[in-house]
Formats: sequence, structure tokens, C-alpha cells
Amino acid sequence: MHLVKKIEIIANSVELAKILDGLDKSGVHGHAVIRGVAGKGLRGGAEDLDMTMLDNVYIIAFCMPEQLKPVVENIRPLLNKFGGTCYISDVMEIRSMKCVASL
Repeated sequence: MHLVKKIEIIANSVELAKILDGLDKSGVHGHAVIRGVAGKGLRGGAEDLDMTMLDNVYIIAFCMPEQLKPVVENIRPLLNKFGGTCYISDVMEIRSMKCVASL
């Protein structure tokens, strides 16, 4: 097990390509995307209505701690310009290479 950073982004699907490009430029090449995400944020008001009426995406990716600064530098301007939310947390990764190797 080792420490990695978990990146969770909720944004409008229109910006998906730009966000994934930003992750890729940061050296984060793997991700998962869940489309059609709806919910209510903490901001309240019309923004919540916008968030539920548009097609939103949830992006999850993981990176090494030293990759985090470039991720923030690439993703923050996109979220500031187009809206969206990004959460970053510490998680432990368990590599299961042994299972694949035993096949």
C-alpha cells in the first residue's frame, strides 16, 4: 500500500475534454468518467438549478502526491472559468499486480 491523491471533479459535460486534457498535461493519464450526474451543492440558488438541469460529469482520477501541483495549476483555471467543483483527498492504493501475474 502507498499514499496517492484522489481527484474528484464534478463539472458540466461540455468541459469534459478540456478537463481530461488538463489532467493528461499534468501527467495523470488514467481516469473514470460518470455521465449524467445530478445533485445539489452548498451554494444554493440558481446555480443548483443549473447544476441539475445540465448534463454534468463526475471525473475520478488518482495521482502521486508530487503530481498534485500541476493538476491544480491546470484544472483550477478551467473550473474558475466554466464552473465546477474539485475535491482532492489522501487515499491508500493497493496494487494487485500479483493477481494478474498469477493468471
